[in-house]
Amino acid sequence: MAFDPDAAGLPGSGIFGLPFTRGQAGIVLVPVPFEATTSYGQGAAQGPGAILRASMQVDLYDRRFGRVYERGIFMEEPDGRIVELCEAARDAAAPILLRGGADSGDHAAVARVDAAGDELNGIVHAKVAQILAEGKAPGLVGGDHSTPFGAIRACAEAAGEGGLGILHIDAHMDFRRAYEGFRWSHASIMHNVLTRVPGVSRIVQVGIRDFGEGELALAAEQGPRVVTFYDDQWAEEMAGGTGFLGLARRAVEALPDRVYISFDIDALDPSLCPHTGTPVPGGLPFNQAVLLLDALRQSGKRVVGFDLVEVSPGPEGDEWDGNVGARVLYKLCGAAGPQR
Repeated sequence: MAFDPDAAGLPGSGIFGLPFTRGQAGIVLVPVPFEATTSYGQGAAQGPGAILRASMQVDLYDRRFGRVYERGIFMEEPDGRIVELCEAARDAAAPILLRGGADSGDHAAVARVDAAGDELNGIVHAKVAQILAEGKAPGLVGGDHSTPFGAIRACAEAAGEGGLGILHIDAHMDFRRAYEGFRWSHASIMHNVLTRVPGVSRIVQVGIRDFGEGELALAAEQGPRVVTFYDDQWAEEMAGGTGFLGLARRAVEALPDRVYISFDIDALDPSLCPHTGTPVPGGLPFNQAVLLLDALRQSGKRVVGFDLVEVSPGPEGDEWDGNVGARVLYKLCGAAGPQR
């Protein structure tokens, strides 16, 4: 049967109901169902599955990004070792998280969680490096926000002269050092990138509205390597008459030519992601997030990879978070390359 992009997704088809094999795909998605250190709400490990299920209802023609599906999008099967690491690390971290962080008696448990993060990073790095070697665009589907470290490192290693820029779309700065005692905490992803991935030449943050004073100090220490656009700052400028498109283009202009997008779903208005682990009032409406991604696409800068993290399905089969996540994922695929 010939593929009909306007038909319903067929049983057994791939992400978004597409028929592509990995060899045919220009975009390869890596599901990483891992969360160990989420200390408020949980469920991000179920995000890749929820997004996959909801993706079957996404219409494939996008008025802004065009026929995204024509690039070929393929989602790998979850790696069983990642599932094992998640279970072991979560069991070790849970009592510590309940107490609000590690103390001197938790050395062994913290070491187990950190070792799981080390192994996870190695698995993800190898997968993404292989995708890049095949000339394809990698997209990571998390999982909590610790999961894309290996992907970012692989993309930075491949970026070459000028380095890699990260468009970090999030409610949080994620500059905490070993938050609650865990080296690979979800709240430490951008701290780890800054201190461990020298190939990242700049992080441009959008949607930021929840952070600690220490995070502000770290950003200031980094100088031009970190550019942060605060949620209330943009709200104030728009209230004064500045259009959102101008703000989006300002953020994009701050990026180098090669860009990795790290999209934490809690960057959005929490009505769009009510079950994410750390929801924060404010945030981007869906259409503003889309306009930001489109401004990046139109800039001529090259998106070499991306991630979508912290999507958590609701209890009792609530599909709203997965529904929104699937649509954000399709837009990210649209931003990752030119469309016909």
